[in-house]
Amino acid sequence: MSARKIVENWKDTAAQLLKIGATAYGGPAIMGIMQAELQEKRQWVSKERFVEGLSLVNMLPGATAAQLSIFLGYARGGWWGGLLGGLCFVLPGFFVLLVLTMGYAVLGVTPVLRGALYGLGPVVMGIYLVAVYRLGKAAMNTRSQVSIAIAAAVAALASPVGVAGILLLAGGVGLWLFHSRKLGATVLVSLAACLAVLHIIARSASVPGVLTAPGDPPAAGLLPLAAFLLKVGALTFGGGLTMIAFMQEQLVSQFHWLTPQEFIDGLALGQFTPGPILMVAAYVGYKVAGVTGAVIGGAAAFLPSFVMMLAILPALDRVRKLVWTRAALRGIAPAVIGILAVSLVRLAPYALPDLFAIATLVATVVVLMLWREATLKIMLLGAVLGIARSRLFSLSGAKALLYTVTRA
Repeated sequence: MSARKIVENWKDTAAQLLKIGATAYGGPAIMGIMQAELQEKRQWVSKERFVEGLSLVNMLPGATAAQLSIFLGYARGGWWGGLLGGLCFVLPGFFVLLVLTMGYAVLGVTPVLRGALYGLGPVVMGIYLVAVYRLGKAAMNTRSQVSIAIAAAVAALASPVGVAGILLLAGGVGLWLFHSRKLGATVLVSLAACLAVLHIIARSASVPGVLTAPGDPPAAGLLPLAAFLLKVGALTFGGGLTMIAFMQEQLVSQFHWLTPQEFIDGLALGQFTPGPILMVAAYVGYKVAGVTGAVIGGAAAFLPSFVMMLAILPALDRVRKLVWTRAALRGIAPAVIGILAVSLVRLAPYALPDLFAIATLVATVVVLMLWREATLKIMLLGAVLGIARSRLFSLSGAKALLYTVTRA
């Protein structure tokens, strides 16, 4: 590839991921927007390669959407493309959240913003649903793969194994079905034993006095902040929502750096901020040490994701075409679809609170299936509809109140 072509790819990577980072809402649904815009529309990677990326980021600790942006940037422009893609995806959310945090005490949460978020919810849910459907068709070509997807969904709903464990076991099943029964059985037995031991250790560690040393919580400061958020980014599996739950437990209940209300305020600002939900780390940093704390907090939370992805991707390029690797991926790919389907089910109650939201979801799915409209246009339309609905309900409520007062 010529130097000129590489530079063009870097520019395209930066432009597209800046746009997604500045406009995409919805936590896990951001990955659906990436599929629609970068895989389906612009063909940066094939559907099969996109599912490989999803498989990888779901097996690693860290922020999955940010890691997927690094994966796509790497596929488009090599190592530097991965670094550029990740930065361009993460930075818009950081600056938006910083501005919101600094202005929150003055302006509060306006009805217009609430209305816009209401309209965005079902739209990003629809984009996510269509992405899972399209990727599912590419990932499940046999009855065995459909069975793997169903088993993974059931395990995600009803077992304590966790996403990474489910995907590793699915890789073992892929080896057993599509490569070598002997090797697959050995890998499955070994994985099951390791996961059982890890589960026992985790349960022991959750009991006070076992594998935990009592002591005073660390005082709020830049160094403890960086150390804590590095640990969150490097050791927490399950994506941004799992990280938020861990942060809440530590920051509010144990460290007492934030009050419960301050943490809830941070989550509210995170919902108004495009990009990954883990950007709440910048809010935490701001509360601890101002703008400097916000920069250090955001950097510390995302640094492990960048280091892991940029270290792993060159090696993955060398092994992904090996026979045993392809067999494992044939098992992992449908398991990813099953897990994504479970996340859809879990998000539905929050994104679809009433019939208006359900109708918006259905309309979004129909538009995406019949026409290749840009997701940004659909999201903007959803936000406008949400604002219009909130204003309409506000006017209706005001009229009802006026009628009650005049009758009295």
